[in-house]
Amino acid sequence: MAEKTTRREPFEGRIPEEARDHFRAARQEMRESIKGIFPPEFIEHRRTARKEMLLAWRSMIDSALKHMEEKE
Repeated sequence: MAEKTTRREPFEGRIPEEARDHFRAARQEMRESIKGIFPPEFIEHRRTARKEMLLAWRSMIDSALKHMEEKE
């Protein structure tokens, strides 16, 4: 479907590497704390709900593209 691209670092050169490392570590710790607070079922439900929302957006985008193609 889409080509795989290399990940760009949007803040590279703007924010010091040490700060970026700290942000990454803080994000990971936040994720771990969420896992510790909520039961595993909640985490799975949240993941499933996020996937469903993304699929809904995909459907809307596909519909918009189809509508644009029909007008051409």
